[in-house]
Amino acid sequence: MATIRLAPVLRSYAGGSKQVSAQGSTLGEVLTNLYQSHPSLKEQIQPEQDLSRFVNVYVNDQDVRYLQGLETAVGANDTITLLPAMAGGR
Repeated sequence: MATIRLAPVLRSYAGGSKQVSAQGSTLGEVLTNLYQSHPSLKEQIQPEQDLSRFVNVYVNDQDVRYLQGLETAVGANDTITLLPAMAGGR
């Protein structure tokens, strides 16, 4: 199973967990498996068919936007990081 690390702002949607595990051979499959256990995460990460542009997704510290997106291969020992984009300033 892949390990999914959740940013603090997403943890409340996963029962307060810092990280969870999910199965799948692609990022899309892993996320689908994740949503089965934590359905409220779907609205935050993937409200449409594609990933939200307000959430940065990394597989082993590589941004999936520069890989194959939801088709990015994921192995059992891989780490996925979900990090909402932050904005601010004046």
